This record gives sequence, C-alpha cells and structure tokens, in this order.
Amino acid sequence: MITSSPLRNGTIPWAMVGGGQGSQIGYIHRSAALRDGNFQLVAGAFDIDAERGRTFGQSLGLQAERCYDNYQALFNAESQRADGIRAVSIATPNGTHFAICKAAIEAGIHVVCEKPLCFTTAEAEELLALSKQHQRVVGVTYGYAGHQLIEQAREMIARGDLGDIRIVQMQFAHGFHNEAVELANPATRWRVDPKFAGPSYVLGDVGTHPLYLSEVMLPELKIQRLMCSRQSFVKSRAPLEDNAFTIMEYEGGAIGYVWSCAVNAGSMHGQKIRVIGSKASLEWWDERPNQMSYEIQGQPLQVLERGMGYLHPAALHDDRIGGGHPEGLFEAWSNLYYRFALAMEATDAGDATALAMLRYPDIHAGIEGVRWVENCVRSADAGATWVDYV
Repeated sequence: MITSSPLRNGTIPWAMVGGGQGSQIGYIHRSAALRDGNFQLVAGAFDIDAERGRTFGQSLGLQAERCYDNYQALFNAESQRADGIRAVSIATPNGTHFAICKAAIEAGIHVVCEKPLCFTTAEAEELLALSKQHQRVVGVTYGYAGHQLIEQAREMIARGDLGDIRIVQMQFAHGFHNEAVELANPATRWRVDPKFAGPSYVLGDVGTHPLYLSEVMLPELKIQRLMCSRQSFVKSRAPLEDNAFTIMEYEGGAIGYVWSCAVNAGSMHGQKIRVIGSKASLEWWDERPNQMSYEIQGQPLQVLERGMGYLHPAALHDDRIGGGHPEGLFEAWSNLYYRFALAMEATDAGDATALAMLRYPDIHAGIEGVRWVENCVRSADAGATWVDYV
C-alpha cells in the first residue's frame, strides 16, 4: 500500500508550464503531484498572459519572482538557482509540447508532459535522444494507467489466466463534443485546430489512452499493421476527426480495435478495455474503476474489487485507502506522480537497478502514442486502407 513514504533524497522542487487559472488538467496535475509530498511547487509559467499567470502563481503561494512570463525565462532563471527546480510538468496545448520538452531537457530538468509529446515520430525520437544524453526522465500522463486494477489485469494475463490472447477491444468515446461546443469554449477550440492540435483530434486526444492501457496489460503484443477510418461529424472540425475506428493486427495473430470518439451522445466518459483470450476475458471501465469483470467460459461472472487481498501484490502495492472505499482518477494520477518521483530520484542518484524496477508511462510510451496516431492518419487519409505499422 502507498503510505506517502518520503523520498530518500527529499522533496523534488517542481514547476508547471501552463495549467493556470481555470485549467482543469492543471488542477489534477497539482493535486496528484503534491499528494504524497514528493514534489513541492516552487515556480511556474502558468499562462500565455504573463500577468494573469503571475497572479495565479502567487495565489498558490509562490514568490512573485518565481512566477515567470514564459517557459524560456523559467528554465533559464531556475537552472541558475541553487534551489532551482528539478522537474517540470507541461500542461499546454499540443503544439507547444515539443519545444517546451526539448528546452526543459536541455536545461537539465526532468519532465512530465501531457500527451502527445509532439506531432511526429521524428520529433519524439529526438526527445528520446536528448533524454538519454542529459539523463533526464520524461513521463507522459496517461492518467488511468496508475490504477491498481490495470496492474491486476497485467499479472493475470501474464500468468495465463485468459489463455491465448485473441482480441483486444478498446474505446474512449464520450459525448461532450457532439455539437460545435468550441465556438463558445476556448479550452476546446484549440483541440480542433490543426495549428495547435496537430494532425488529429480524437485519435491523439482520447484514443491513445486505452491504447496505452493495452500496452501495460499486454506488453508482448506488437502491432503489425492497421486500418483506420475517421470522420468529422461536426463539419467545421475537418480535417480533424471527432470520431475514428481503428482495427489492428498484431504479430502472432491477435486483433485489436479502438473506437476514439467525442460525439458519442449521452456517454459520460466511455473509456473501456476488454481483453479476450481462449479461456476467459477481462473488462475494465474507468467510470466504474473499482471493479474489473473476469469472465471464464462456462462459469458465472466474477467481479474483482480493488483493494482486496485476493489481488496480485503488484496491484495491492498501488492501493491507497483499503478495500471498499472508492478510488478513481485522483488516486491513479497520484500513483503515476509517485512513480515519476521515484524514477527521477533513481536517475539523479545513478541507481540503474532501482530505475529498471520501475514501470511508468515514459518517453517510449509517448513515442508509441505519436507513432500510432501517425499510422492511423496515414491509413485514414489513404482511404481507410491497411498500412504496415512503421
């Protein structure tokens, strides 16, 4: 169980770029990072409007001189301070991620970044090379990957409880953008503008989330080829899609399916993953995160509950409040930030053994998300044809 044990080398001084006043995701980052006391927010460049960002930072208790006009000033000044930041979280529009990540790594700062890391695999590979050169951690916030039942599913699949894996069915299909809400909502507007969002909307914004869950549960599955069809049901969003279907063939014969959607009218969140084997199936839904369905052919449905002693030790390690109490998004995000902190500490200490024992959505996960979106867009734009996964 996670009990907020302090890091061996003390709290990590931490900053944010973006995530300012009115940012829901900024609040989630801060809540998760600060929960266990492993990070201390000491600086930030919170807003494209420098004065508004400075006011917001001071409302969080930061010193005025450590509320910076932009990320360049933040990294330059903090890298020269004896008590400067060691890590930064990036919660800005997609089109800025690559430049900010690159600048942070080059300044010797660990990074936690919203997805996507960037727009192209070439840019992602450049960030990987820089992270290795400067020995910096890059984490990606696939938030629900920190939920303990994802660990339970991974262990059950690995020990063969499901048999041979045949089908992986994934979706993230909500309904909150079933109309052109971006006309009145600036927080949504940039997500459907290629200049800021990149080559896709829902493929990168929601589809990569269940895709990463599948990578955690099924690390041996490798995509061989895929076919993607995407649509802009709200026509003003074209060429970006608000709905997409992706079929994948894996090496070894299994198949996968991802439904990425923002126009599933009536759906609250709709992120689910179902793994079907030759003997049994598992299903997890983030709106009911404390239960996972386990269905063995010919037997009654079983519901596995979070926090119970019959779960695998790897799942119980991520437990925070014991069985029976509900956990969800904030606990999952806090677990990720806990792992990010341990990875940063191990990296700074040169402890390769400790680092190798940690699993978290790292830069390789970020690269794979970018690669998947690129291949989906390539397939869709070629008329929903099969393309080799490159």
